[in-house]
Amino acid sequence: MNIWKRYLVKNVFVGFLAAAALLIPLFTTFDLINELDDVSAGGYRWTQAVAVVLLTLPRRLIDLGPFIALLGGIVGLGQLAISQELTAMRAAGVSVINIALVAVAAGTMLTVSLAALDEWVASPLQQRALQMRDVAINSSDEAANARGTLWARRGNEVARIDALAAHNRPKGIEIFRYNQDLSLASYIHADEATVLQAGSWMLKHVNFKQWSNGEETVQNLNTLQWASIFSSIYLKELTLPSDSFSVKQLSRYILFLKDTDQPAEQYRIALWQKFGRPILTLAMILLAVPFTFVQQRSPGLGSRLAVGAIVGLLTYVGNQIIVNLGLLFTLDPGITSLLPPLMILSVALALVYRFDRRA
Repeated sequence: MNIWKRYLVKNVFVGFLAAAALLIPLFTTFDLINELDDVSAGGYRWTQAVAVVLLTLPRRLIDLGPFIALLGGIVGLGQLAISQELTAMRAAGVSVINIALVAVAAGTMLTVSLAALDEWVASPLQQRALQMRDVAINSSDEAANARGTLWARRGNEVARIDALAAHNRPKGIEIFRYNQDLSLASYIHADEATVLQAGSWMLKHVNFKQWSNGEETVQNLNTLQWASIFSSIYLKELTLPSDSFSVKQLSRYILFLKDTDQPAEQYRIALWQKFGRPILTLAMILLAVPFTFVQQRSPGLGSRLAVGAIVGLLTYVGNQIIVNLGLLFTLDPGITSLLPPLMILSVALALVYRFDRRA
């Protein structure tokens, strides 16, 4: 790598660090304020809220990756423009496209690092934080069920779990079995269950009702073994939000949802967004190049950063609108997730080409 390329990559990474140093504390403070709203006596403590925010810090860094790429690129390249070092590079025969390619190389390093952080660090830490938070909130008398109800279906059997207690122990289980004509064949309610080997559960304190030939039979049992619809492998993941999953977990969970006849569009979009985020990050760093050359004579970076922040905000809002429209109209998840990054990448490439031709 040439000296000017190394120097350019170094300055771009300095810009990334500056942008991260600005954005991470700001959004972390917002996260902490949000967590403190759920703090209660005898339940979720403020020390646990701080721990949750720290554990979700890698996830916050990944979510801000495209904004860090854009603002960091503007800062890194903008400083070189102000000091006339970019002008010297241009005078030495370096084109705008070559500068853009070096910036993209720096963005690629950032993207690969964030992808690895997402898969092996951010997802496990975020899931641990959410589980710790839910256990603490569930231990409070003010919160009966912080995780929400779980549903699953297999054939003519539908099951519901009211909540998960400590160590992912199911509580409040209801099991409905239907006949071919959709009439109710049996109903089981259990206070709690113990997960056994091979996907079986031992239901405890069971109320078992059956209907046959218009007659109802009722049994109250201490225990009843049940071949669970909920696999023990997925049980601890069922209550987690889709953005906390790794690519491997999302792929596995989508298969589980399909096997239990549940909609999987939200998780398919989350999976495709994992692939769309690197494209968006590269598009943002590429978009920083036109910001640098459009105002080269500007005495400061304030105006560029302000416009960059607006572009980043509009990008985020536009992406969320398209994703929600995709869910609403059941559009293809790949198109829904990849369309915004590819559109921004196309605009950035067109602008770089235009500035190169004008120069």
